[in-house]
Amino acid sequence: MAPSFLSFVSLYGIYLRRCLTASGLSSKSIDIDDDTTIHLWSPNPDQKPPHHQQKPALLLLHGFGPSAIWQWRRQVQFFASSFDLYVPDLVFFGGSTTESKERSEVFQAVSMAKLMEKLGVKKYHVMGTSYGGFVAYHMAKLWPDTVEKAVIASSGVNMRKADNTALLERAKVENIEEIMLPETATQIRTLSRLAVSWRFNMVPDFFWNDILNQLYSENRQQKMELLKGITLAVTDDSFKITPLQQDVLILWGDRDQIFPLRMAHELKELLGKKAKLEIIEKASHVPQIEDSAQFNKIVQNFLSG
Repeated sequence: MAPSFLSFVSLYGIYLRRCLTASGLSSKSIDIDDDTTIHLWSPNPDQKPPHHQQKPALLLLHGFGPSAIWQWRRQVQFFASSFDLYVPDLVFFGGSTTESKERSEVFQAVSMAKLMEKLGVKKYHVMGTSYGGFVAYHMAKLWPDTVEKAVIASSGVNMRKADNTALLERAKVENIEEIMLPETATQIRTLSRLAVSWRFNMVPDFFWNDILNQLYSENRQQKMELLKGITLAVTDDSFKITPLQQDVLILWGDRDQIFPLRMAHELKELLGKKAKLEIIEKASHVPQIEDSAQFNKIVQNFLSG
């Protein structure tokens, strides 16, 4: 592993933390119970003016992969002026950990709800991308009086076993962890090909290895257990999805190869009349990064409408 001062990833991580600090957030860790500690970025009380007017609260839930700051930087910078933002690392990502043996996305949802209760936030919107969308769905379902609106982005909560098989075929691998928990430069190249519409053909191996060492090496066993612990995945044509009581925005890139666009249309029907689908053209699995301006505009209109 290269020293941190030679690591582009380490240097960019410093930049990301400075961006969140400049947006009025501060880093903290909170024990939500005897077993679980959650790290998050949340409004810095020292930077609030004396007569601070309460803003609506927005909880951002990241996907599988790097911690929250790597996935939400452009949303933090855009939404911080209009919302009190809460940007946690999900359990076993970043600085969040637990002694519990629970590994389901429902456990993640319960942990995030406990976190918001500890912070004294009584009502909030929730936005989740990919794996974070699974968590956001459960939060909206379990706490309809607390979660006001839900944004589910690039998240195949309606995933069937056949969808998982098709993803493995597109990636030309045998196991899902080869995609979601890459260990080699070849594997992370495959992930980037599936997840991002941009192409990185000229990126050298040492750069990919830096990403692997800095962002994918911690808690690998626990993250494998999280993948296996997802409860929404079904083995036949039935679904465990039920309509939500809240207004729901479904956001998808039209080139998503992790969860193809067909799944977005299907999810809209499953979530009921209060669900709205918006498609971002020329974007893949991370439209909040690939076309952040369009992504942010759509979310802003939905949350303030």
